[in-house]
Amino acid sequence: MHALDRHNEAIIACRRCPRLIAWCEEVARVRKAAYRDFTYWGKPVPGFGDPRARLLIVGLAPGAHGANRTGRMFTGDRSGDWLYRALHKAGFANQASSTDRHDGLRLRDAYISAVVRCAPPGNKPLPEERDQCIGYLARDLELLSRLRVMVALGKFAWDGARSVLRHAGHTAATPTAFAHGAETAIGPYQLIGSYHPSQQNTFTGKLTEPMLDAVFTRARAILEATT
Repeated sequence: MHALDRHNEAIIACRRCPRLIAWCEEVARVRKAAYRDFTYWGKPVPGFGDPRARLLIVGLAPGAHGANRTGRMFTGDRSGDWLYRALHKAGFANQASSTDRHDGLRLRDAYISAVVRCAPPGNKPLPEERDQCIGYLARDLELLSRLRVMVALGKFAWDGARSVLRHAGHTAATPTAFAHGAETAIGPYQLIGSYHPSQQNTFTGKLTEPMLDAVFTRARAILEATT
């Protein structure tokens, strides 16, 4: 078994945060009316993508009725619709939609992870839950040995990515605050910030399709320049 597969099995089996596990299981039991006939995943969600990826996309945590339902990052909700459309357009995905983990979606040169692996109530993990879980993101970084670019979806992911890189011994060339399109070199990696493709951001126009496309166009350009 590949080391990345063993790592993801350990994530699925994790029970470190009782509050989050209880919430994931409760959401899976009660279910949303629109998904009453679905069998929810209801446990920690592993990473997804190409083991030889040079691009790592970091999210906050699984959505209660998205990844917590389907068992695959950014799958089955509007955030995923936005993300995979952009990845497909930039050549990182073989299709633009994501409905379930058996829908044939494949990532090319990209891998998707998160700071927290369980769906948190209100999309707000506690600091101690973040700290319990962030080691899994650090392990992603170790196992994905070809990584060159990281895209952080939202400030929570930006801070998590910077923390993991700092603990790995990498320092930023210049201090950079989170913003959409913010970019900083940290050790051998280039970190790019993007607003999260949440319904709140996309419905209000804070994040538009061209804005999200620009982030992955930039990631592609960096990778092509370093090939």
